[in-house]
Amino acid sequence: MTQPRVQPPEPGRLLASRYRYSLLAATVAGALAPAYVIRWHVGPLPTTLLEVAILAAVAAFAVETLQQRLRVEWRGPLTAPAILFIVAGAISVLVSGDHRAALGLFRAYFLEPAAFFLVVGAVASTPRRAGLILLGFGAGAAVAAILNAAVVLDAIRHHVLDLAITPPVVIYQTANAVSLYLIPLVAMAAAILVHSRGRAERWLSGLFLAVALPACLLSFSRGGYLALAAVALGVALSHRWAKFLVPAVAVAALAISQVPLIRHRIAYELHAVPGNTLDFRLRIWGQTLRMMSHHPVLGIGLSYYQQAMGPYWQDLPKVIYPHNIVLNFWAVTGLLGLVSFFWLAIRAFVLGWQGWHKQPAEWRPYDLGVMLVLVAMVVHGLVDVPFFKNDLSFEFWALLGILWAGHRWSGAGTALYGRAGR
Repeated sequence: MTQPRVQPPEPGRLLASRYRYSLLAATVAGALAPAYVIRWHVGPLPTTLLEVAILAAVAAFAVETLQQRLRVEWRGPLTAPAILFIVAGAISVLVSGDHRAALGLFRAYFLEPAAFFLVVGAVASTPRRAGLILLGFGAGAAVAAILNAAVVLDAIRHHVLDLAITPPVVIYQTANAVSLYLIPLVAMAAAILVHSRGRAERWLSGLFLAVALPACLLSFSRGGYLALAAVALGVALSHRWAKFLVPAVAVAALAISQVPLIRHRIAYELHAVPGNTLDFRLRIWGQTLRMMSHHPVLGIGLSYYQQAMGPYWQDLPKVIYPHNIVLNFWAVTGLLGLVSFFWLAIRAFVLGWQGWHKQPAEWRPYDLGVMLVLVAMVVHGLVDVPFFKNDLSFEFWALLGILWAGHRWSGAGTALYGRAGR
């Protein structure tokens, strides 16, 4: 007698009850992203609180994978460009004139965040789990936003805010770093607020935006303002009332630009006078191109930009990156890193676009959110460094992990990636 065939449980539902400790550890790691500034040494090796949290999440994931006899799935639509990007990072360690420092940055910007990407791709097996990991990121970012906004408001209250220099900060070293970290999470929260069907998700996203948006404005980052405008425009275009919302975004942007402090900050940069940010960037880009004419293929490696630029500084302030997304990757990781990063970003955007149109409704806000994140990174990256920092690289890989999780565990991705354990 033929036994009836028993259908295996759906992988998404199967893992919804598993990886509980990994989910908790991943959520805590997301909340501790700004805590990379807390540093110490273990013997001769430097480490950070964020790194410890990432390694704890990876360790929990490894233990639960073995205990539950699951298989780590690493193949997916982002695998090829991600591997090539990591290879470019490894080459940049060999190219660098400071191998020890370059290896530390390779570990912090490539290896550990990529491992966390695999954790998120497996653990975020349902939209609710993905939202919980984002909640961790939002909690940590909200603390950073409140603290940095408070110190700027205190400077305004005491009439000591000088918009000719960077505004004061608490956690980060520059105000630009505040907006660089917050705006990708603002993009995710805006997509969830507008398109999620869950009441709790919308309320939490709205609460985060109420904290993060003022902090972004108070960073007085002109690149941040451009990125916020791009995110707002993308959210407006995604809505069925786009023909009304797009003009509303334009009016709101114009109104915000007329706030006295913001207007003064923008006006200062529209005049390319010696010493302001626009003048600095134009000159640093030109000198970086001169330097790269001698290193056009491999670049100059991680942690070596300042040294390689030695003959080209002239009277320029010494920075560690050229503050342009193309020049950043080209100088540090060479042509291979530049091409592989944009291949990864474009592939992720296409995956998000496909998910936005084909995924179940619960996953679509995350697909849209990641697309907006990538747009914000490129726009902000025209004048800044949106990747080469501990929290930014970690955030980038984690959000790609949520995108992959949605593709992997939704109905569209289950057939291809749903062979979880037997």
